Amino acid sequence: MSFRYDAAVAARDVDVALEIERGETLALLGPNGAGKSTVLAVAAGLLRPDSARVELDGRPLTVSGAGRRAVHVPPHDRQIALLSQEPLLFPHLSVLDNVAFGPRSRGASRAAARATARHWLAEVGVEELADRRPAQVSGGQAQRAAVARALAADPGLLLLDEPMAALDVAVTPDLRRTLRRVLADRTVLLVTHDALDALVLADRVAVLEGGRVVDHGETARVLSQPRSRFTAQLAGLNMVTGTWQDGAVRTASGLRLEGMPDGDPQPGDAVVAVFPPRAVSVFREPPGGSPRNVLRVTPTQLEPHAGQVRVRTAELSADITPQAAAELDLAPGARVCFVVKAAEITVYAV
Repeated sequence: MSFRYDAAVAARDVDVALEIERGETLALLGPNGAGKSTVLAVAAGLLRPDSARVELDGRPLTVSGAGRRAVHVPPHDRQIALLSQEPLLFPHLSVLDNVAFGPRSRGASRAAARATARHWLAEVGVEELADRRPAQVSGGQAQRAAVARALAADPGLLLLDEPMAALDVAVTPDLRRTLRRVLADRTVLLVTHDALDALVLADRVAVLEGGRVVDHGETARVLSQPRSRFTAQLAGLNMVTGTWQDGAVRTASGLRLEGMPDGDPQPGDAVVAVFPPRAVSVFREPPGGSPRNVLRVTPTQLEPHAGQVRVRTAELSADITPQAAAELDLAPGARVCFVVKAAEITVYAV
């Protein structure tokens, strides 16, 4: 089913419009407090917005606002399933009966509901746990059972609220692969803080900041050409904003940064320049040689990162080897130069 969402919650300063086509997964990204949970609560029918029109396959679920005939379909009648960070399985029921709960509540016979439950337990790879109680399974197994329970209800829309956030890192990749397979033909709204979740599971991405959508589009485009600092951080990229002047990015502070334009920015256009931390070299003094971008910065933090040392400043990061960090005698507060070749920087209009 397709999903249309246009809702505002004044008390939380959230005003968001979204569309999800049949069989599509849309990932909702954003920092804490951006409004992601509010969007899910409105979609699930747990929160009544001040002004809204929310539809699933053309059926109004929530309608509110001046001049509108109010509609509010209760959560149990929306054909929407919500899967949160915690599995929330019924502790007094077996795993099988937890998964069978959805079909039973929609009128299926006990035998038919259990057959559906066994099918979905097999689909998510935990059919052998059918007779156990939730207290007898691991966190990863319980979350798989929760996925099966959500799918067994055959929802028109599946809401996933950071479903892997509470799991051990060792079990997350396998569950992510399972979700990619079982969600392939489903209509899904996924809230996540993990760029890999978005890349693996989502067809499109919408980025929320301050209760508004600040970027949206195909997942690969949004993560490779971010238009917000949060998205750049999530994608592991440095981002510098400015205007296009004389073949370079000029920032408000007067910095000039040369890069490779993607498209044809015009003089005065608002642009961003992005580049990965691995493209940054660190020096005590500006180096000579071929023309490069030299940025004088002050490190605020040094931390291990994927076998290297990540040198963080207030706005930028560089990845260097532990040997290089030792030779430079780096420490927070020391003045250094970040150096980036123009060929490593992508510039595009926003």
